[in-house]
Amino acid sequence: MNLKKYRVEDKLKLSAFKTNETGKGSEAEALERSAARQPKLAAWQERLYAEGKQSLLIVLQARDAGGKDGTVKHVLHGLNPQGVVVTSFKVPTAQELSHDFLWRVHAAAPAAGMIAVFNRSHYEDVLVTRVHGLIDQPEAEARYEQIRAFEALLMGRHTRILKLYLHVSKDEQKERLQARLDDPQKRWKFNPGDLKERELWDDYTRAYQDAISATSSKDAPWYVIPADHKWLRDDLIGQLLLETLDDMNPKFPEPSFDPAAVQIR
Repeated sequence: MNLKKYRVEDKLKLSAFKTNETGKGSEAEALERSAARQPKLAAWQERLYAEGKQSLLIVLQARDAGGKDGTVKHVLHGLNPQGVVVTSFKVPTAQELSHDFLWRVHAAAPAAGMIAVFNRSHYEDVLVTRVHGLIDQPEAEARYEQIRAFEALLMGRHTRILKLYLHVSKDEQKERLQARLDDPQKRWKFNPGDLKERELWDDYTRAYQDAISATSSKDAPWYVIPADHKWLRDDLIGQLLLETLDDMNPKFPEPSFDPAAVQIR
């Protein structure tokens, strides 16, 4: 599976990436791959946790109903909850607004041995804020630089960063929002405010393109994941996660004692 084609290595134009890609295989084949991949992911996570020297940060960004919750549920379900922390960044509280925009984010960065998932992230502060005119272009540029420095700080502490933009079409978003509205068991997820944000689709497109272009780097790349088909989304992200952990290559630590000398009576 060639994942490089989803990686942002130049100025991003979202229209150049398909949202409804299905890949070369079928949904059934993708589900088979995902099932076979789970034990491998769990094994790598155990090594990461035991080693206690590296960490992994997964950043999930998407439009409303883009699939962030579903990604967490389906891709990470086989991992040990002790080693995974998911943080969802909502509208900043009064306390959070009294600090710099990265203050609340840094507190949620993964400790050594851990996998942290940001369900929305520090990038909200160069997306929502820009679209709604809370910051201007010079301030956005300053924040891009601060984000790059922040991520470099984390990487200097042996944190690998995997940034994923879940790319859905406007038509697919409409279907998902309507499904939430129609299903009594999903209405709790429907927010009428999402419709106002939907009206700003083109503004968000420009904001995403600028933010991702400014912050995708060799060591902290962005990937644009086609997300109209949930099964393909999960398959691609699962494989990307596996390849990332394999590249990190965490190792079980050597015991500080001689196992052969221990007798358990």
